[in-house]
Amino acid sequence: MWQHSPGAIRAATSPSSILTSVPCSSTSAKASTNLNLDFSAHHQAPDPPPTLARVTYIPPCDPKYVENVPCEDTHRSLKFDRDRLIYRERHCPEKTELLKCRVPAPHGYTVPFRWPESRQFAWYANVPHKELTVEKKNQNWVRFQGDRFSFPGGGTMFPRGADAYIDDIGKLINLKDGSIRTAIDTGCGVASWGAYLMSRNILAVSFAPRDTHEAQVQFALERGVPALIGVMASIRLPYPSRAFDMAHCSRCLIPWGQYDGLYLIEVDRVLRPGGYWILSGPPVNWESHWKGWNRTTEDLKSEQNGIETIARSLCWKKLIQKKDLAIWQKPTNHVHCIANRRVFKKPRFCKAQDPDMAWYTKMETCLTPLPEVSNIKEIAGGQLTKWPERLNAIPPRVNRGAVDGVTAEMFREDTALWKKRVTYYKSVDYQLAQPGRYRNLLDMNAYLGGFAAALVDDPLWVMNTVPVEAKINTLGVIYERGLIGTYQNWCEAMSTYPRTYDLIHADSIFSLYKDRCEMEDVLLEMDRILRPEGSVIIRDDVDILVKIKSITDGMEWEGRIADHENGPRQREKILFANKKYWTAPAPDQNQGTHTAR
Repeated sequence: MWQHSPGAIRAATSPSSILTSVPCSSTSAKASTNLNLDFSAHHQAPDPPPTLARVTYIPPCDPKYVENVPCEDTHRSLKFDRDRLIYRERHCPEKTELLKCRVPAPHGYTVPFRWPESRQFAWYANVPHKELTVEKKNQNWVRFQGDRFSFPGGGTMFPRGADAYIDDIGKLINLKDGSIRTAIDTGCGVASWGAYLMSRNILAVSFAPRDTHEAQVQFALERGVPALIGVMASIRLPYPSRAFDMAHCSRCLIPWGQYDGLYLIEVDRVLRPGGYWILSGPPVNWESHWKGWNRTTEDLKSEQNGIETIARSLCWKKLIQKKDLAIWQKPTNHVHCIANRRVFKKPRFCKAQDPDMAWYTKMETCLTPLPEVSNIKEIAGGQLTKWPERLNAIPPRVNRGAVDGVTAEMFREDTALWKKRVTYYKSVDYQLAQPGRYRNLLDMNAYLGGFAAALVDDPLWVMNTVPVEAKINTLGVIYERGLIGTYQNWCEAMSTYPRTYDLIHADSIFSLYKDRCEMEDVLLEMDRILRPEGSVIIRDDVDILVKIKSITDGMEWEGRIADHENGPRQREKILFANKKYWTAPAPDQNQGTHTAR
C-alpha cells in the first residue's frame, strides 16, 4: 500500500497521520495502479527433468557375457593381423557396441578365500575351466579337487615349486636387502612366481595373453595375485620407463631373438638402471633339455647365441648362468654404452621420444637412453632408497624436477593428506578397517600413489592407474615408491577379467571424464571388474555424485553420500557403495532372472 498508493505520501510524525494519508475507499483502490499480486511460493527448487526424476534400472547381461573382457574379445581379435600376435593386443569395441547391462557372476559364485589361503585355493564355480588341469597336469600348475582348484606352486621350469625356484634365484642375486621391490613376469601362466614373491615383500606385475589357455590370468586374479591380460606384440607394455627392479621369463615363449631384438629392447625400456633380467627355459641349458624340448641342438644353440648378442648390444652384463637359470644386469648408466655404439651399430639410441609414453605406443627397435650422468659411477635418474624406506622417501624423479609441477614439499603433503583420508575412510567403511577383508584394490586416479601408500601395512595390494588424460604423468613416481600400476583410458575397458577387484577407489575420475565419455559406461566398467559384495569409494563434486548415485541405484548398488573428511561445507563429497551379491541364473532357470541375496 505504501508503494502503490496514488499521490505522494507526506512525511508523518505519527502513525495516525500515516493512516489518514492512505486512501481506503473502493474508488481510490480502483484509481490505484492495476497490479496482479502473486501470492505463490518461490523458494522451492524446480522439478527435476523426467530423466533424473526416476531411477533407470540397468538390467543384467545375458549369462554368455559372464567372462566378458571387451578389449580382448576373442571373436573381434580374428579381424586383426596374426603376425607377431597383433590380434591378441587390445582391440576395443566401438561406442555403438558397448554393453548397456551388468555382467553377471557365474551361477554358484562364492566369495574367494582370504589371503594367504587364496594363494593355494580358488572355487571352481568362480573360474569354471578345467583345461589347464589337463594341459599342465605334469607341470603342477593347477589341480582340480571336488569344488575347488588348488595351486601347488609348480611351473614348467620349477617342478619343485615356486618357493624353491625363488630360493634358487635368491642364491644368485640379493632378494632380501630391499633393493628389489618391483618385478614384471612376462607370459606368467597362473602367476605362481608373483604369488610367492609377495611373502618376500616383492610386488610382481604378471601378464599373459587371453589365448587357448583361457584361464591363466583369471586364475591369477582369483588367487589375489597382481596380473593383467597382455602380450608382447607391436605396442609398448603399459608401464613407464625405468619401472621394474627385475624382469622374469620362465618358458614364456616370447621370441626374444627375433625382430631385431624388439622385445628385449622393450624389457630394457621398463627395467631400472642396474635391474635384472632372468630367463629360464629354452634355450637356457639346452645341452640338458634339447631332447625333451623336441628341438635340435643347432636350433637351440643359435637361439641362445642370438639372445646373447642382443643383450650385449643393449650393454647388459651376463652375471651368471647356473643350471636352468640365466641372469643379466642392465647398466647403471649409458656412459660406456654411448661409447660402444661404434662396435654395435644397432640398436641406435632413440631420439625425440617420450620413454614414459606407453598407451597404444608402437615399440621401436631403438634403445631408450638413460638420463645423463656427470660421472661413470653415478646411477642414471638417481639412486633409489631400499624398501621399505623407499615408500616415503622423495622419489628421484621429483627430486630432479622431472615431473612438471610436483615438488618435494607437495609430495610430503600428499602423503600426509592420504593418511588422513584413509583413516577417515576406515571410520566410515568398517570393512576397509578389517584386515584381510580386501585383498586387491584398484585406484582409478592414483596421482602420486598416496592412497596405496597409506594402506601399505594392510595385507593387500593396490593397482594404481594413471589416466592417460591426466595433466601430469606420475606413474614413474609411483614405481619409484615401490608400488605398482598401469596406464588406462577409462573411456575403454580395462585389460582384466570380470570380478577382479575387492574395492575400487575413484578420486575425481568423473570430473576428469565428464566431457569425454558417458558416466554410465564408466560405472558399468567399474561394476564389471568389481566382485560381488565388493565396495566402491568415489570422491567428487556433490553435483556429480548426485548423478552418479542415480545411476548406481539403477545398478542395484547400495550406497550413501557422506561428507568430506573436513566437514559438510566442502563441495567435494564421498560416495560409499557396495555391489550386491547376485549371479547368473542356474542353466535351467529363466535367463531374465538372477540369483541374489
